[in-house]
Amino acid sequence: MMKYILVTGGVISGIGKGIIASSVGTILKSCGLHVTAIKIDPYINIDAGTFSPYEHGEVFVLDDGGEVDLDLGNYERFLDIRLTRDNNLTTGKIYQSVINKERRGDYLGKTVQVVPHITDAIQEWVMKQAQVPVDDDDIEPQVCVIELGGTVGDIESMPFIEAFRQFQFKVKRENFCNIHVSLIPQPSATGEQKTKPTQNSVRELRGLGLSPDLIMCRCTTALENSVKEKISMFCHVEPQQVICVHDVSSIYRVPLLLEDQGVVSYLSRRLNMPIETRPRKMLTKWKEMSDRSDRLLEHCSIALVGKYTKFSDSYASVIKALEHSALAISHKLEVKYIDSANLEPMPCRSFGVRGTEGKIHAINWARKQKKPFLGVCLGMQLAVCEFARNVLGWTDANSTEFDPETKHPVVIDMPEHNPGQMGGTMRLGKRRTIFKTTNSTLRKLYGDAEYVDERHRHRFEVNPELKSHFDEKGFRFVGQDVEGERMEVIELDDHPYFVGVQYHPEFTSRPIKPSPPYLGLLLAAAGKLQSYLQKGCRLSPRDTYSDRSGSSTPDSEISELKLPSLSNE
Repeated sequence: MMKYILVTGGVISGIGKGIIASSVGTILKSCGLHVTAIKIDPYINIDAGTFSPYEHGEVFVLDDGGEVDLDLGNYERFLDIRLTRDNNLTTGKIYQSVINKERRGDYLGKTVQVVPHITDAIQEWVMKQAQVPVDDDDIEPQVCVIELGGTVGDIESMPFIEAFRQFQFKVKRENFCNIHVSLIPQPSATGEQKTKPTQNSVRELRGLGLSPDLIMCRCTTALENSVKEKISMFCHVEPQQVICVHDVSSIYRVPLLLEDQGVVSYLSRRLNMPIETRPRKMLTKWKEMSDRSDRLLEHCSIALVGKYTKFSDSYASVIKALEHSALAISHKLEVKYIDSANLEPMPCRSFGVRGTEGKIHAINWARKQKKPFLGVCLGMQLAVCEFARNVLGWTDANSTEFDPETKHPVVIDMPEHNPGQMGGTMRLGKRRTIFKTTNSTLRKLYGDAEYVDERHRHRFEVNPELKSHFDEKGFRFVGQDVEGERMEVIELDDHPYFVGVQYHPEFTSRPIKPSPPYLGLLLAAAGKLQSYLQKGCRLSPRDTYSDRSGSSTPDSEISELKLPSLSNE
């Protein structure tokens, strides 16, 4: 039977449910289990595609083109899995599917209501999606971690809470458990850890029919024993069911923190999963990453020039990709956020155009000063505009997105782009890029691959008709799509690292498998790129993980945790 773990949150949103859900999945995966994850967002939007980055942070893109919540990025990075658009469930999707059924007459004239029709649809969606394989071996998952966005008591999440109240009886108690993440504030005036908000949150959750099996307490410092006992007494759980998740130096320490407090052994008993644990050998990779992260002495500064720098979650995957690469070369990352609008002599505040000229100024500086540069998506398109203006002499060169009347449209909208509708009309998801030359720096960074499959999210593309003008001046389009019509990768001759990619390589970066374009940027910034390329793209021994760390996922070989049903196969 599938095991379901529901993660709910209380007191405030943005408390770290995503990292905790990912960490729970990670420690279970390291026991040899196949784990999948579902994120529920109670908003009415169909997906995250039309959100401003200031609303919920970045829009994460999946292989199938699904535009989803950034927490799915955490699941993919922690668990090294590939999710689909249906792993992100929203109120909009559920209501849309129920209304479509009603229009078709599937309910045979019945009155369609929140209970049972909406709640049944939620349960059916979860049960169906939990069975979809997410690992490379295509084996059906055994555990599904479900994160319910928002906080308990929100009016929009009520149908989901009710659905899971019913669900716990449908799948039986031994196949369902609830982890409740709550905040333990510590007012500076007294320094005392306060439990009342958690008590109220758990009381509300129990009043709605869900009783938490584990209460994970987010706090700045480790939970005092007396506080733990108080939560246990007032929230109807044993003291060992109260888990302290205090602030740590690196998110890679969170799975270790949960493992140290016996979360695996509790879940194996509670959900009747026969796992034999040898904790000392478990999660070697995560401990090694955490220790290395804490020991780093050399710094590497990267300027992130963008339009949404006031909210770091707008670039969550970019920051993670930079961190993965910095960790791989044993440098501590320092990100300097630069609002591109502030680089403009006469800032334009209209939506879309704002900040683009500032980005072009930054690109011009990086090109002339021979500073390492990586342009992603719009960053690559604007690098083309900058080169056209300042090297080719086309002073009005621009994208038709910003200047439809330009005489030199170096970036144009794609034929399939539907300008009348915003949602889901981009070129989305995993697409293949073919390298057209053998001496490309990026090709070498990808291990001399003939092609790469990366995720895209764009409506505009470089104008292929003007390609030859750039080639003549040493501005190379070294990667193109399968048909050779879309420009995917640019590189500039006689520059330490000037690379632009139309795709978003950050979405497939993993802690032990950093994204090659970002790794190249960090290597160039640290002055190590040429030696890395000369060594056949191998890092020096001090920059590599030990053999005990295994592959990019904690697996049964590292952890020596065996599940009988798997070890007998």
